Amino acid sequence: MEKTKRGYVLAVDQGTTSTRAIIFDENGEIAACAQHEFKQIYPKPGWVEHNPEDIIASVYKSISEAAAKVNAADIEAVGITNQRETVIAWDSETGKAVYNAIVWQCRRSADECARLTEAGCDELIYEKTGLMPDAYFSATKIKWIMQNVPEALKLQNAGRLRIGTVDTYLMYMLSGGKIFATDYTNAARTMLFNIHKREWDSDLLRLFGIKRETLPLVCPSGYEFGKTSGSLLGREIPVCAVAGDQQAALFGQRCFARGSMKCTFGTGCFLLCNTGGDAVNSKRGLVTTLASDADGLPCYALEGSVFTAGSAVQWLRDEMGFIKTSGESESAALSVPDSGGVYVVPAFVGLGAPYWDSDARGIICGITRGTRREHIVRATLESIAYQCFDVIHAMERDTGAEIKRLNVDGGASENNFMMQFLADISGAEIVRPRVTETTSLGAAMLAARTRGEKTAAMLQKTDFAGKIFKPSVSEAERQRRILGWKSAVAKARYKQ
Repeated sequence: MEKTKRGYVLAVDQGTTSTRAIIFDENGEIAACAQHEFKQIYPKPGWVEHNPEDIIASVYKSISEAAAKVNAADIEAVGITNQRETVIAWDSETGKAVYNAIVWQCRRSADECARLTEAGCDELIYEKTGLMPDAYFSATKIKWIMQNVPEALKLQNAGRLRIGTVDTYLMYMLSGGKIFATDYTNAARTMLFNIHKREWDSDLLRLFGIKRETLPLVCPSGYEFGKTSGSLLGREIPVCAVAGDQQAALFGQRCFARGSMKCTFGTGCFLLCNTGGDAVNSKRGLVTTLASDADGLPCYALEGSVFTAGSAVQWLRDEMGFIKTSGESESAALSVPDSGGVYVVPAFVGLGAPYWDSDARGIICGITRGTRREHIVRATLESIAYQCFDVIHAMERDTGAEIKRLNVDGGASENNFMMQFLADISGAEIVRPRVTETTSLGAAMLAARTRGEKTAAMLQKTDFAGKIFKPSVSEAERQRRILGWKSAVAKARYKQ
């Protein structure tokens, strides 16, 4: 009897510190996975780079190992999700990069961004891109390459220079140089892309001195970009989806309706709210960006970034020695009935959305003679939830709609205490999915939607929620806690 062919989708999740390849079956279940880390490069204080050859090697290794665990002939499509804003420039003839990848975390172009703001370019940039001038985004990184890497200018003059975010570089390499493209979600993070006209913006290209021909074709997230080289897995496989990691997670969390929202907990927190066909202009420190609707076509989202989340738990463990493992933070927090009036504001690198205060510094306040390490641990976990609440509140005011449900994923979402506290402080239901690899799942779902056939069955899964946390405190208690947090933030932002 002939064996039934499985409808596998390969999701390549190229992250900041590692690459994962996860193979999903037609029901959205993980059939195989593999992961490889790669070196982080810090040439100067505040500079962060990756060797592009290390990135692509980690991709090849992860794909090969994951595919070896299943029948690779059953892989019908590939979906790619990636670290956003990181840029690579390379020679179109050789595929060799002219410089290391400049990572989204890199601050080398901060002075250029300050100059743009002083020159009054911030309004123009926000009007066109939904972003503010910041070294976080790609444009000033590209400008730095053009000004500091002679090989880049030489290749540009010869018509051989190619510049792109990590997804573009991966597709180019995986296809043997046949695909030179990106998707709307990644293009929207470059500070060069007009999110309203959905095209590379000529005014911004002139502002940053970047030629249009060096940049890739921009397509929807759900799109058949081309095919991988036959040498990858023994045959050509269509690349049917690309999305930046946070937008992929938004899709994987099934946040297709206007007002639906997700939060990914990692080193920091990234909250995205789907605003449908409306590009909502934020007046409260959020950025406007592009995401993907249920059909893989572009829609808009509001995004707020919290700088310190998981890294605050690492601080408790590594610097303070209050816990031995990150998982121990939950039991420590639950060992006391409350935080004893203690508030922690983990502004180790300033405060992100909605404050955008780079001068703020971390504080612990409300300490008494009875304060124990458990109170500080609990207050630190609570601080992550409070920071999320600040972004949720800003989104509610910007959109004029109450957010009643928040989907969560990422490492810290496994902390039941923190998720319950987030429900209490936000007044919203917190939904943690059964399959927590939502970034990779989102890329796979997008690819399945584009490819069609039986792989699309994963989009109809109904047993999505793993656990739901519901608000359990009175409104008066909620407001009392929020008032205490606001007072603590004001102290962290106080300048002598």
